Amino acid sequence: MIIKEATFISSNTTVAKCPETELPEYAFIGRSNVGKSSLINMLTNRSKLAKTSSFPGKTQLINHFKINDNWFLVDLPGYGWAKVSKESRDKWQKMIKAYLQQRKNLACVFLLIDSRHEPQQSDLEFIQLLGTLGVPFVLVFTKTDKQSLNKTQEAVAAYKKKLLETWEELPQMFLTSSEEKKGRDEILDFIESVNTELNK
Repeated sequence: MIIKEATFISSNTTVAKCPETELPEYAFIGRSNVGKSSLINMLTNRSKLAKTSSFPGKTQLINHFKINDNWFLVDLPGYGWAKVSKESRDKWQKMIKAYLQQRKNLACVFLLIDSRHEPQQSDLEFIQLLGTLGVPFVLVFTKTDKQSLNKTQEAVAAYKKKLLETWEELPQMFLTSSEEKKGRDEILDFIESVNTELNK
């Protein structure tokens, strides 16, 4: 897939305010500082489409970007911040759950995971939530350029082992590096294939 156009459409605090559309949506989410904004900018080939920050939890809104006029990329607020009140966490959980349950055009969730860490409880809990809600998802391992291929493969294997304790089938997985633009073609091809299936 070639990204010819990537346009910011809106930022919203609730799912009710999100754009009314039948175009498929692909939502990106992960722990704070997982490299989500950098990945989105890499995928769209726009250096400043999604705002990057070294401050965890910068994305607090549901951000919609229209891609090539035929699908939406959705930047969702991250989770796992250490310095956030319980009230803020509860508000996030309510907003995200409402989005996942109510967006009928949600085609797939891309769950970003830092490849440098062992399986995190917050990631596993979010995977469980997606399964409970019946939302299609894939795993995207980020920052693979920060370590050896062996280390990345060990991290992926650890997640597979953990997931197989409760899942019969494993989701599709992508290895990415925003610095090296690794995984870009694979993710865009995946989105294109899902769009093709949806249009049949």
